[in-house]
Amino acid sequence: MTQPWWFVLLLCWWPVHNLVLAAFAWRAPRPAPERSPSLLRFWIVIPALNEERVIANTVRNALRLGSAETPVRVLVIDDGSDDATPEIVAGIADDRLHVLRRDLPNARQGKGEALNAGYRYIDAIAAREGTVSQTVVGIIDGDGRGSAGLLTEVAAMLRSRGVGAVQCRVRIHNRHRLLALLQDLEFGAIADASQSLRDVLGSVGMGGNGQFTRLSVLRKFGPSPWSDCLVEDLELGLRLHLAGVRIRYTQRAWVTQQGLEDTRRLLRQRTRWAQGNLQCSRHLRSLATSRFIAGTGLFDFLVYLVVPWLTVPLSLIAVALLVIVPVAVLTGNSFGGLVAETGNLSQAVVWWLAALLLPGIMWAIVYFVRLRDEPLHRALLAGLCYPAFLLLGVLATWRAVFRIVLKRNVWAKTERLAELPA
Repeated sequence: MTQPWWFVLLLCWWPVHNLVLAAFAWRAPRPAPERSPSLLRFWIVIPALNEERVIANTVRNALRLGSAETPVRVLVIDDGSDDATPEIVAGIADDRLHVLRRDLPNARQGKGEALNAGYRYIDAIAAREGTVSQTVVGIIDGDGRGSAGLLTEVAAMLRSRGVGAVQCRVRIHNRHRLLALLQDLEFGAIADASQSLRDVLGSVGMGGNGQFTRLSVLRKFGPSPWSDCLVEDLELGLRLHLAGVRIRYTQRAWVTQQGLEDTRRLLRQRTRWAQGNLQCSRHLRSLATSRFIAGTGLFDFLVYLVVPWLTVPLSLIAVALLVIVPVAVLTGNSFGGLVAETGNLSQAVVWWLAALLLPGIMWAIVYFVRLRDEPLHRALLAGLCYPAFLLLGVLATWRAVFRIVLKRNVWAKTERLAELPA
């Protein structure tokens, strides 16, 4: 039986979309030739709220990233920690390490407010030293680890004309369990390919880990560059694009972070991210009318801000189809060609399973070939489980919509896993 055209389009869209996206996983653009010989001075900001399990490794790694060509200072923003975080940081003897302690009632008002306080601290020092134009502010979370040569790569990109910010690749370092491995597949392969495509389109998004921005660019937004949005990093990226600031993405420098190893905490994290993405839709009109954004870049912005809102109705359609199929099998009603006749049912099931599973297998192969730090059988296992991982994202979006309707915007911090000293 011939299927309707829209049915064939629906069946093909998902694998074709992933195939096109995967092509950009192989793109590794070099920075443009250096246009300015000026030395860039880096501040790495580490927002910390009860990070006693991970903060020592993170601070020591950040201090090691500096060199004569890329001098670095590290600012730990202790956002009202009541565990051993202050004592651990105080025990690290290095004159490049600065600590900004925020106590209640100013503390614990969200990561954005903590970053704004850190920005004002750095801006005052740079203004006093006369180094505002050379200063770069980078964000690494409390569980983050930068790769060797990270600052050299970022500096090369920032010396290109018109570039005001750089986003680095993100990986997961505790990927020994399947759930964390799935997150590394997501960040290290799929999100990496998406950002590489956006680097071409001019619509690179900012992430919470591994973002670097010129201090002179942050100054465009007054004393508070970061907002109270639940994904303050994504919103900062949107504000940079609206201001005409070019953001680049690099695969050659990366920051690793802890993956979540239980489903409950992962669902809570993804619900927060989904809620933040939904909040960012308030910029749709500004993006659509911006003189700095046009063409395919504008289309990409519209897609990743609108699609989260479509997740709920599309998932309802999917549930309806799951109900219709058994009804069709029992009654023989094809519902206008939507469901294959009984004789073609096995063939239809094969096509649907192929459309569902092949993208994950394709990403597993990309992940294995490009990164070469996990065996093929683990990569394939993650690829086969990828559709279930996406289902978790759908559930998170449902929860995010309910939270927006109920005007709930308060979140408990995700607890870290203990780490051995690095």
